[in-house]
Amino acid sequence: MQPLTLGLVIVILLPTIFPFLLLALLLGMERVERPLQDETVAQQLERFLDDARPEEIETYVAEGLGPALDRYWRRRRVYRAAHR
Repeated sequence: MQPLTLGLVIVILLPTIFPFLLLALLLGMERVERPLQDETVAQQLERFLDDARPEEIETYVAEGLGPALDRYWRRRRVYRAAHR
């Protein structure tokens, strides 16, 4: 009897592992998408993307929506306070 080669092992395991990897990816995408389905988050994101400065967009890309929105709203509060 011939020993199993690495290629044969991969051919056997790939169809077995692939559905689980796909399921894990889908669950991860659902977790990312869930907060964006909230109406207020979508509106805040739209307003943020319309009015954000380049450094706020960089914060969004690097750190995520939460810190970027904090920075954006902080800037808006300072702007409103200065123009009252």
